[in-house]
Amino acid sequence: MPSLRMPKGITSSRTNLVRSALVVSVAGLACAAEALDRMADDPAMAGQPAMAPMFEVDPFWPKPLPNHWILGSTVGVGVDSRDHVYIIHRGASTLNERTEMGAGTDPPTGECCIAAPQVLELDPEGNLMSSWGGEGEGYRWPASNHGIAVDGMDNIWIGGNGSGDSQVLKFSRDGSFLAAYGLPDQDANSTSIEHFGRPAKISFDNEAQEAYIADGYRNHRVAVLDMSTGDIVRYWGAYGNEPSDENMGPYDPDAPLIQQFRTPVHCAEPTRDGLVYVCDRPNDRIQVFRKDGTYVTEKRIAPMTLGDGSTWDIAFSADPEQTYMYLADGKNMKVYILDRASLEVLTSFGDGGRQPGLFFAVHSIATDSQGNIYTTETYEGKRVQKFIYRGIGEIPAENQGAPWPVGEIGG
Repeated sequence: MPSLRMPKGITSSRTNLVRSALVVSVAGLACAAEALDRMADDPAMAGQPAMAPMFEVDPFWPKPLPNHWILGSTVGVGVDSRDHVYIIHRGASTLNERTEMGAGTDPPTGECCIAAPQVLELDPEGNLMSSWGGEGEGYRWPASNHGIAVDGMDNIWIGGNGSGDSQVLKFSRDGSFLAAYGLPDQDANSTSIEHFGRPAKISFDNEAQEAYIADGYRNHRVAVLDMSTGDIVRYWGAYGNEPSDENMGPYDPDAPLIQQFRTPVHCAEPTRDGLVYVCDRPNDRIQVFRKDGTYVTEKRIAPMTLGDGSTWDIAFSADPEQTYMYLADGKNMKVYILDRASLEVLTSFGDGGRQPGLFFAVHSIATDSQGNIYTTETYEGKRVQKFIYRGIGEIPAENQGAPWPVGEIGG
């Protein structure tokens, strides 16, 4: 039976809990499942239309940047306690000098454009509030920054998926360096308790003061960090197994599901009711665990997707129960809306394209306290978008396409 590996030797067995096609792992999920069962048995609910959160893209968000700034591949988004939005992008290294940044060449070939600083802070109205990023005293900036997250104290955490990126960096929200966990240029593996292996993203259980690291592009695990000490306190691989760095070959949708994560392990998102949802991106699946690493269940998403995979990033609805889960699928250019308890896909929005509400490689996703969604796009996408929450409504289609505004824009 697979086991969780922890530095102090703690072990736990995995458990599958299956009930009426709903996987129930904690009391909160049990209540949700029972509520759904009652609804199914209630004649008054029979024939009622399916419902889900509704969104409209804000085509005017964010406001234009100053100084002829433009974004490169935009690979992270996080929201602080004031609903300020932080994005991180890869700057000049992902911009074409001839076609995109004539003002940034030596000598300049035109009036526009130049790469913006790598971290931008935007307020809810889309105004630029601050910018920072890059090398500084006491730390080495990632070779390829990847992911940005805001903890309960409004500190900013950044990972990296480039060569030599074996650490996680922590800053105050104004960009002052606070700490580095791990060291750069370490040949860490998936059983290391000191360093990371090209970590993709960081998420937080602020009450427990633990950070969950999707570790990531070199390693094949979830690693949990004590936020007060910086120690790696536990880790696990797929199904709660001890993680392995064996090359499992390319994903084959017709083959049996492998017992390890492929790289990248792209997100690890804890919930208020004691679960962790993990993006096993190339395997086109979400795996669900308890916070101690006990395996609960999994869900395959667009399982015929090859290459970059379908499960890129996860965010949750703003209600206390986190009823809904939003899943960014960069390969198929859409965002899925799922019932979090059952993992049922309710609907999706987006499609490939460059107009507002469409996507090119939607990479990261976050929600604010009002229920609005923010997304970033990597590769040639190079932007951030805001989707305004419009309440719960009848699902209009399996895939809604661009959620274009039908009323007053803003909010």
